[in-house]
Amino acid sequence: MIQNIFDLRNCAKLKIALLIVFITFTLSSCSLMHSASPASTKPAKIAVVLGGGGSKGFAHIGVLKVLEAQKIPIHMVVGTSAGSLVGSLYASGKSAFELQAIALKMDKDNVIDYDWKVWSGGLIKGDKLENFINANVKNTPIEKLKIPYYAVATNIATGEEAVFDRGNTGMAVRASCSVPAVFHPLKIGSNTYVDGGVVSPVPVDAARRNGADIVIAVDISGGLRKDVPDGIMDTMKKSVNIMYSKIAEYQIKNADIVIRPDVRDIGSTDMDKFNEAIFEGEKAATLKIPELQNIISRLKQEGRL
Repeated sequence: MIQNIFDLRNCAKLKIALLIVFITFTLSSCSLMHSASPASTKPAKIAVVLGGGGSKGFAHIGVLKVLEAQKIPIHMVVGTSAGSLVGSLYASGKSAFELQAIALKMDKDNVIDYDWKVWSGGLIKGDKLENFINANVKNTPIEKLKIPYYAVATNIATGEEAVFDRGNTGMAVRASCSVPAVFHPLKIGSNTYVDGGVVSPVPVDAARRNGADIVIAVDISGGLRKDVPDGIMDTMKKSVNIMYSKIAEYQIKNADIVIRPDVRDIGSTDMDKFNEAIFEGEKAATLKIPELQNIISRLKQEGRL
């Protein structure tokens, strides 16, 4: 009889212990599920990264036209040099077709102010470019543009990448476009900046650091013509293009989709070839539509778009 009582007590204790373990496990599982749930359904951020390349940058407009036609959502724009120029206008809320209209009216007199009198590290001052951008974005600072926007430049003193995410939009674009020996270096505060392509011609990593989940990179640095440049300026431009191309090869490895317009026959200063560049951008982006659609479909299935 006494033994039976002990057995019943032990059995009751065992049941209580098992119940406690079960409740603890259930609560822990619920807690883990609760913490994991937001991460699994976190809205995706799609970034468009626009590389540098002077007048070849008109190809970015063609790419954006295709992305718009395919209704690809863009949550972030990151640009270097020519990519920062196109990117700033797009981030301000202008459509790709509006950008094309701006390109149609753009000429060298709008954005280039030569300085032949004083050698200050470049032949172009950059004031006109800054004013052109600010006029077209209605003097909206970077942090108030409609799409989050980042302009990439190079700190000439330290050699480090500088990413502008607030402040004067035109000034940031000017810094990003200040090709060494062509534009005056731009001093802002205690720092001096030159073209972002010196260290980051296709700034994929800048997009990742700022939260991009999917990166669509547009590389206009490749497709070099196999010719020997003639004269100082041509040699300088070819050297810059080679530099851009080699660094870009490394950077685009971290992108999800890489779009490469064939702009090898467009020089970095051939502003009159904007239609050709836009068309090449459209062609290159069109070839990537299946990849773009696959990514969008996957994100929708995951509940992230």
